[in-house]
Amino acid sequence: MSDKYDAIQMDPLIMSAARALAAGDPIAALNLVALRDDAPALALRGIAMARLGDLVRAKVLLRSAARAFGPKEAVARARCVVAESEIALVSRDLGWPTKALDAARVTLEEHGDWLNAAHARYLEVRRLLLIGRLDEGERTLARLDPALFPPALRTTHELVVAGIALRRLQTKTARAALGRAERAARHAGIPELTAEVESASLVLDTPAARLIARCEERLLLLEEVEALLASKAIVVDACRYVVRSAGQVLSLARRPVLFALARALAEAWPGDVSRETLIARAFGGKRADESHRGRLRVEIGRLRRALRMLAGVSATKQGFALVPRRAREVVVLARPVEEEHATVLAFLADGESWSSSGLSLALGASQRTVQRALASLAAAGKVQSFGRARARRWMTPPMPGLTTTLLLATPLPIE
Repeated sequence: MSDKYDAIQMDPLIMSAARALAAGDPIAALNLVALRDDAPALALRGIAMARLGDLVRAKVLLRSAARAFGPKEAVARARCVVAESEIALVSRDLGWPTKALDAARVTLEEHGDWLNAAHARYLEVRRLLLIGRLDEGERTLARLDPALFPPALRTTHELVVAGIALRRLQTKTARAALGRAERAARHAGIPELTAEVESASLVLDTPAARLIARCEERLLLLEEVEALLASKAIVVDACRYVVRSAGQVLSLARRPVLFALARALAEAWPGDVSRETLIARAFGGKRADESHRGRLRVEIGRLRRALRMLAGVSATKQGFALVPRRAREVVVLARPVEEEHATVLAFLADGESWSSSGLSLALGASQRTVQRALASLAAAGKVQSFGRARARRWMTPPMPGLTTTLLLATPLPIE
């Protein structure tokens, strides 16, 4: 949030604190207004506490400031709403009332506070990215012209552009946007912004997925994933539960048995897979009997029909094998690490603290399902929580050397 209030309403201490916040020095700002309880001071204290990481205290201060501003100070109250929305985003509390943010943005635009109004737009776009609504986020972003903004807001713009590009696997666009973000952050002179750009840039240089081909595995960078998906190979994509080839995309997200069979056949290609192995992969490790073999024949028939434009499924002496129509290669694209509740861990791996309601929105799953997954992960020591009731947050340290960009592209089935 831009930390400037109308000069008529401000005294020298408030103006100095606002300048300190704009320069990225929340400690200096607090030193100036820590003992004051008037509305502008409460707002600046709230923003400073948010910058220092005390989000709970920051939210309390901003709400107090919004109540303390008079009925004629609509712009100041709107700025408090924008700041509180940013805290909710950082806290991964994605269920915050977006209508309140939208109303605040309209108020700011009507009063000519274009910078804070633009910041509200960016908060909206960042939320849309987290819950996988890329098209809507891109349309909202298109309404903003970064050339009109100061360096700090231009940095935010380019980070959002890069975030969309990364999720669309457009690595050249993402790299260019991150380069512009780095220059703008350096110009702004705010260390936190520079660190955020550096963290985002690491995504391009750390493994994003795992390639399984001809019974061998290796990790892929995001750039290599983009090249693979643009190739003519048949790719059984276990990150998004689809089968791809030469621009054709077949979704099997709602047909888990067919996807399990397709993946098993692709991992063994150009060899075949025994009937016993396919039964174990598709039906959960049950001991094969005649009823399972009958069910396997039915599911293989369904898989043949689903894949008919891309590949055939031929019976062999031992089991079945994939036979590509035009492609010369069949591969599997998998997550870097696969384990129970991997989709929940993927979102938590960004190092931020998430609410269960935020995870529910991002995953497209019920909150109860997410809570069961979190309880299981907590019992295994893989996640930790703090706070109580609605203030409870979940987090886990980022997994070193791996990025989860592919997993965050769209809501995925939850295990």
